[in-house]
Amino acid sequence: MKRVSEIIKNNLAQLFIGIALMGIAGMQSALAGEPKEFEGPKPDLKIESANHKFAEKYPLQYQSWVATSDSVEVISALEEDPRLVILWSGYAFSKDYNKPRGHFYAVTDVRSILRTGAPVDENSGPQPMACWTCKGPDVPRQIAELGEVGYFDAKWAKYGAEQVNSIGCADCHDTTSQDFKDGKAALRVARPHVLRALEVVGWKFDTLEKHGRRAAICANCHVEYYFSGKEKAVTFPWDKGIDVDSMEKYYDEHKFTDWTHALSKAPMLKAQHPDFETWSLGVHGKNGVTCIDCHMPKVQSKDGKVYTDHKIGNPFDNFEHTCKTCHEQSKETLQTRVKEHKKQIKDVMIRLEDQIVKAHFEAKAAWEAGATEAEMKEALTAIRHAQWRWDYSAAGHGGHMHAPDVILHVIGTGLDRAADARTKLAVILTKHGVQTPVQIPDISTKEKAQKAIGLDIAKEQAAKDEFLRTVVPQWEKQAREKGLLPIDAK
Repeated sequence: MKRVSEIIKNNLAQLFIGIALMGIAGMQSALAGEPKEFEGPKPDLKIESANHKFAEKYPLQYQSWVATSDSVEVISALEEDPRLVILWSGYAFSKDYNKPRGHFYAVTDVRSILRTGAPVDENSGPQPMACWTCKGPDVPRQIAELGEVGYFDAKWAKYGAEQVNSIGCADCHDTTSQDFKDGKAALRVARPHVLRALEVVGWKFDTLEKHGRRAAICANCHVEYYFSGKEKAVTFPWDKGIDVDSMEKYYDEHKFTDWTHALSKAPMLKAQHPDFETWSLGVHGKNGVTCIDCHMPKVQSKDGKVYTDHKIGNPFDNFEHTCKTCHEQSKETLQTRVKEHKKQIKDVMIRLEDQIVKAHFEAKAAWEAGATEAEMKEALTAIRHAQWRWDYSAAGHGGHMHAPDVILHVIGTGLDRAADARTKLAVILTKHGVQTPVQIPDISTKEKAQKAIGLDIAKEQAAKDEFLRTVVPQWEKQAREKGLLPIDAK
């Protein structure tokens, strides 16, 4: 199978040229990253979002997509690493954060997570409609029906009965086109905000060749983004570049803050999952190896039919069809190398977490001792920058494989920022007579860490359980009546 084709090289060349020009693009836009005008409804754009309707015509692809349900276990990242509770103090991620599962569970998991609350009607609950935006093909369908403002400018629960299909067919394919009916890929990006962002980095989707389109489609979701404006519209911070420094500069210049940290009062940023960005900066992206090559290879069924595997699996699970098409090393050799990269990154990432946790508690002690905003400003900015770099590295999927050199550099600069923050805080603490080292409470478990920041998780869980018992079944009942789910769906 030919991998580094001229087509892919040309697509990637467009990407890197776009990155180089983004400084100019940023200066030309008064509201960088935000759309000058939202797209309205598109009644002629038909999107069939119900995944089950393609099971009969595309059984091999459909069943391999269903196999993403194999990742049954829900693993709490907060239990594995209670430091996260402190790092996200004051933000909903400190309540509940689980390791990602397969695409099959995207809707289930966003409903169940404590971060989305327990809304009782369309106007209650803590989150905006934007929280559905990466979860499934009902999103582009609703954006086409309602327009961008009609979709984004609402609470998360308002269209719960409409958002029922997990990441699937219409997220990537024009499911109502003749090409799709004829068995062709009919690749499409139907989220307007994604198309706008791709053009910022020099990728105009309609002019890309197939391999470029296959990579660009993953940018529907596997990217860094934030919710901008009063509409809380999903927006990509790419105007100045897609590396960690350029996005940080973008956020700083726009004075954007996801939340104010409950302990340190630092103006914080929450990274999402900048996989497209990391991939494009790493060795695979630079050599034209796309997401699809590694995670959705062409395979052969038992009866000899060749099809694209939609399980989105670990490349080593399909080694002969993924890594082996480029690498001469054995599977064991490559696995050992990747394992080493993962350990190296994890080791320094934990060191960075420890430093930032200490900085948050030291800042808290400084405030309690009477420190002023003017005294604290630079230290808090350094905390913001340190944690942004940690989160950029931690929130992505597979950075140790996509671009270990990039991730290690990001963490290294994060350690620099954390050291800067703690040095500044040491001066402030000394000035205000605070004895050091500042005492940190026991945060050795998720429960102890959450108690340390004053969270009442039992109360939140009880409300969530009631929501899942009463509200969600009504959503699914309405979805079945509308044909968005099969009648026998449970």
